[in-house]
Amino acid sequence: MLHRKIYQLCCDGREVWIFLRDQQRWIERARILDIEGDLVTVRYETEEEDEICSWEEMLRLESIGSVMQKLATVPRGDTDPLVSEDCPEAERIQNHRPDANPD
Repeated sequence: MLHRKIYQLCCDGREVWIFLRDQQRWIERARILDIEGDLVTVRYETEEEDEICSWEEMLRLESIGSVMQKLATVPRGDTDPLVSEDCPEAERIQNHRPDANPD
């Protein structure tokens, strides 16, 4: 089942966070490039002191303990979300604050 899910994430091309249980570490913001047998090829970047390094790593499927992906990002604080003028009215997020007076 994990193999199928990783294949879906590979096809989607989205960034994922992968936990390697044998090394007890996270690979952050990786893209799954390929799956061949029990090998998963990922690409990611790390930032060290004064440089950004790009890595491509081959992982054994059995060493992957967890895979997660970010679904959404919402800014903190009391700000209204940005809405495109091209967005249909039915799909716009309405601002419903508990302290606001109803219309």
